[in-house]
Amino acid sequence: MADKATTIMLVSTSIVVFLSGFLLGMYSVRGYLLISPSLASQRQSNLYDPVESDESDIDENDTILDHAPNWANGEEADRRDGLKASKPKPKKSPKDKAENKADSAQPQQTVAEGSANEECKLVLVVRTDLGMTKGKIAAQCSHATLACYKTLTRAAQRNPSSAEARLLQRWERRGQAKIAVQVKSEAELLELMGKARSLGITAEVIQDAGRTQIDPGSLTVLGVGPAPKSLVDKVTGGLKLL
Repeated sequence: MADKATTIMLVSTSIVVFLSGFLLGMYSVRGYLLISPSLASQRQSNLYDPVESDESDIDENDTILDHAPNWANGEEADRRDGLKASKPKPKKSPKDKAENKADSAQPQQTVAEGSANEECKLVLVVRTDLGMTKGKIAAQCSHATLACYKTLTRAAQRNPSSAEARLLQRWERRGQAKIAVQVKSEAELLELMGKARSLGITAEVIQDAGRTQIDPGSLTVLGVGPAPKSLVDKVTGGLKLL
């Protein structure tokens, strides 16, 4: 009987010692016991540091992504930050100056708005020869969308009853259609921009700042619209989808 009681006591003591040792070991590994000065200092600093988000601004190549300029930026700030490409200023002859002076006396052409019932869309023309990653393309397309939207919005704010205001309202209310297509050179991109503007369609091209994957000043994406589908198709209808 005494042997049985002794055995039970030894087994119980062994279990208690094992559990105590296991718990002490876990607490020591986690730093709750015998905390080093460096760990204590780190924990103290963590009390005042905000927790970083799991989301990051790092792309596949571990580089900082370009961000769109603030909504309140003016056109000069947009060009400086790469949201708009600077327009070249060709030299004007005396004849051109005379013609421009005559044209200024006439009302300027507004954007083409087509039929009031026609759906509007925005087409994003992406250069595929630059070798941009999917994330980079998405960022540049976002820049182009914002650039076109801001251009129409500024015109609408100046004149709420203008064609720009009506176009913007139609596009916003009918799903804000966007389509991505592709071209293979800067020359094609600029040609399309010129054609779109000649038809009275909003067209904005994005010039990259060159902080990540491509050379500074590269023209990456052209936004065409929002404008009536029939008009936009005259510019981008023959391009392949991205």
